[in-house]
Amino acid sequence: MAKGVNKVILLGNVGKDPEIRSTAGGMTIASFSLATADRQKDQQGNWQDKTEWHNLVAFSRTAEIIRDYVKKGTQLYVEGKIQTRSWDDKESGQKKYRTEILINEMSLLGGGPGRGEGSGASSGGGSSRSNTASYDQRPPASQPDYADQGITDDDIPF
Repeated sequence: MAKGVNKVILLGNVGKDPEIRSTAGGMTIASFSLATADRQKDQQGNWQDKTEWHNLVAFSRTAEIIRDYVKKGTQLYVEGKIQTRSWDDKESGQKKYRTEILINEMSLLGGGPGRGEGSGASSGGGSSRSNTASYDQRPPASQPDYADQGITDDDIPF
């Protein structure tokens, strides 16, 4: 069987403060929801926003970053993969399913505590610079890491 591709890219806002827990072995796990919005025209030609909610999970160092810097409303860029887990409900005996995004890479976008509230705006007509921080859970690659250079408004194609 040929190798498949399981890659997810999301840009959205955190729906509520992340839930943080630790395994018996001491590994930190963060779980939270992320809202993405899409804009579509309805039958009358009016624009309607449609929000999709995604369940996200992060482990180890990325989970610690989430614990320390992410809260409800934080804007995140996330790369990861989809995983669906199943279990038998103890009360009803029914099989339950949960589809989650396992985070491989994450960037904190915009303002926040200690990162300059409203950093995406600029006064005086000059170009603005957004505060970003990238965290990658994948093993180090032989390629150079450019995460420390940040993203400016000029890099965004829209």
